[in-house]
Amino acid sequence: MQIPELYSLFLKHPSIQTDTRKIKAGDLFFALKGPNFNGNQFAQQALHAGAAYAVVDEPIPGKDERIIKTSDVLQTLQDLAKHHRQQFNIPFIAITGSNGKTTTKELVHQVLSEKYKTYTTEGNLNNHIGIPLTILKIKTDAQMAVIEMGANHQKEIAAYCEYTLPTHGLITNSGKAHLEGFGSIEGVRKGKGELFDYLRANNGTAFVMWDYDYLQEMSRGIATIKTYGTHDAEVSGLVNTSSAYLEVKITGGTNIDVIKTQLVGEYNLPNVLAAVCVGKYFEVADEKIKLALEQYTPSNSRSQLIEKDGNKIILDAYNANPSSMKAAIENFAKMDGENKVLLLGGMMELGEESLAEHQNIIDLINKYRWKDVVLTGGDYSKLQHAYINFDNSVLVKEWFKQQHFNNANILVKGSRSMQMEKVLE
Repeated sequence: MQIPELYSLFLKHPSIQTDTRKIKAGDLFFALKGPNFNGNQFAQQALHAGAAYAVVDEPIPGKDERIIKTSDVLQTLQDLAKHHRQQFNIPFIAITGSNGKTTTKELVHQVLSEKYKTYTTEGNLNNHIGIPLTILKIKTDAQMAVIEMGANHQKEIAAYCEYTLPTHGLITNSGKAHLEGFGSIEGVRKGKGELFDYLRANNGTAFVMWDYDYLQEMSRGIATIKTYGTHDAEVSGLVNTSSAYLEVKITGGTNIDVIKTQLVGEYNLPNVLAAVCVGKYFEVADEKIKLALEQYTPSNSRSQLIEKDGNKIILDAYNANPSSMKAAIENFAKMDGENKVLLLGGMMELGEESLAEHQNIIDLINKYRWKDVVLTGGDYSKLQHAYINFDNSVLVKEWFKQQHFNNANILVKGSRSMQMEKVLE
């Protein structure tokens, strides 16, 4: 079946599922395959559950006109997403980076939604499956789309651009993340820079954090560049206070004075400025930008401030890499308050650099005074240090319950696989 013909079926059945447990009547089921699963084996089950059609790439017993055979289900999903994308003549804003891309995506979506019907990536569905699914959820009333792109190796962002066709783009930063796949900081920049390469080749617009020399260099040659930063930028701002929540003083580019966010951490300053810059470019009113950013409440264990049992807990446990871990620890050390406790999980996908990067975090911790430090999993156990060490977050949870902390300030952070949020359950 050709993509235009499949697209006609999609228009009649615009809900796509890849998991039979979520099938609703009239859905299209795409039988994706992975290392530990084969959706083809569940195609008939999907039809029994109410799916209108099942797209497969392996022979399915019996004859059923609702079975659509393709050579590659994933490729078909991506091709269908590209065909759907081509029906729109609206801004598609792609966001990638080592740290802060999901928060930036949420803030940009919040700001643009004040003026436009805006669709965006749900959660962090930012990979080769999540991105096409996100695109296919965009309805005909869309005026803006904000697409998050994650990557852990080169050529990945370039592949996403082939079916997302972004008109605008933003790279939050390029730090020490996924070194195992990218190989080095230079490899990370090359991989993330594939977004700017696409914009450069397609007369696009880039929003650039002008404080970062490497982003200035990476964006060179792009048709339109809009800048934000702490100085020498079209939209500029500074941290206004070191209290629990980040306050940003806008120093240029708008008539906004101070934005009182519900985000924790000075490291969120660039994310806020990025959203202001995008909002200004698309002519969202200043008061609407301010309102949107002040009303945004973080979730999914990202920069959340939780008050529990007389303690203030910063839960930033959705992900961690050397760059974000360093920023979180330094920010936490500067914050007001006593009785500071670090509950840190290991950092993953660092390859040969893992031991050295975990040692760097230990060295950073050593520079400050803490009430308690707990290091969990990863390569911490392979290194010499004076801190409490556990293998997993379940053990940390048991230890944490026994401490009966009161009036403490606690930072909880670690890579997704460490599940450090479980400590607070």
